[in-house]
Amino acid sequence: MYLTVLKSALRQRSVYRVQRIQGHMMSSKASSEVLLERVGNAGVITLNRPKALNALNLNMIRHIYPQLKKWEEDSETDIVIIKGVGGKAFCAGGDIRAVTDAGKAGGPLAQDFFREEYILNNTIGTYKKPYVALIDGITMGGGVGLSVHGQFRVATEKTVFAMPETAIGLFPDVGGGFFLPRLRGKMGLFLALTGFRLKGRDVQRVGVATHFVQSDKVVALEKDLEDLTSPSVRDVADVLNSYQEQSTLDAEKPFVLQEHVQAIDRLFDARSVERILENLQKDGSAFAQKQAEILSKMSPTSLKLTFRQLQLGASLNLQEVLMMEYRLSQACMRGHDFYEGVRAVLIDKDQSPKWKPSNLAEVTEQYMDESFSSLGDKDLKL
Repeated sequence: MYLTVLKSALRQRSVYRVQRIQGHMMSSKASSEVLLERVGNAGVITLNRPKALNALNLNMIRHIYPQLKKWEEDSETDIVIIKGVGGKAFCAGGDIRAVTDAGKAGGPLAQDFFREEYILNNTIGTYKKPYVALIDGITMGGGVGLSVHGQFRVATEKTVFAMPETAIGLFPDVGGGFFLPRLRGKMGLFLALTGFRLKGRDVQRVGVATHFVQSDKVVALEKDLEDLTSPSVRDVADVLNSYQEQSTLDAEKPFVLQEHVQAIDRLFDARSVERILENLQKDGSAFAQKQAEILSKMSPTSLKLTFRQLQLGASLNLQEVLMMEYRLSQACMRGHDFYEGVRAVLIDKDQSPKWKPSNLAEVTEQYMDESFSSLGDKDLKL
């Protein structure tokens, strides 16, 4: 009897040890995907998934969020800096593949990922201390959410910014409904619907970045920021401005959309996506024809959701926008186009999604209203 009890206890201890080791391994993996450290007077967040272009997953969110809250109250942390490793990307987006798999299986990640990501976006948008995002490389989707709501966003010649969600049956989330309609003229709507990519200085020129600094100066810039003691927002701005003044690369190159700004404001000034397409088709210019062709390939449902998202978001605060976007995220999880878009663009890569419905006319007002309607006790709470 005693031996039986002893064996059982040893077995339980063995199982417990294995569980602890597994838990530690999971924790180590998550913590190695994002590095959190104090350097000088700065809290430094390093996105550390270079092979995945630093794509943001739920484990990373769950490490970043509590640390941000802790640093916000820590008297010895004066500033927060966020950056990516690998030289190619700051953060190329969210871990969409995992969300897709969870959504298909009815798993909780399809709710948890968006909820916790948006809570993190709001924390960045309301942060009490200077927050500097070094967006050196690809910055899309979830990477935009980690940077654009902070006080300072530093682009380099390697920065590639886009919100390409309409191509995968989603919408420009992570607070896109807040910052995009606040860009000059109809630029935000144009970027949201077409997924147009902006590079280098142009990211600052439209207002997504606050500063432009050459990539080879970023390490020195980061050190100067880390050495600041109890800096005001003005102090941080002064350092960034000084580095910007030293960065003359591409200064003479005109804004990539310069000759089309007036056309964008005119053609995208409409009461519906259908009217925008009519404007583009009637215009006859090569630029307008190209945009019409691009929009014809996007999810009709996504285009309509995005148009209304930005219309409403123009008069909402960030918290209200994120609550709205959480409702939209769950509508997309219930629908067809998100899974089909991910399949066509990211999995099979045939670039031939079969959208349902396949045209704008079949996306009903009833569906739209349902997508924006309250989720009751499942609504996002900030």
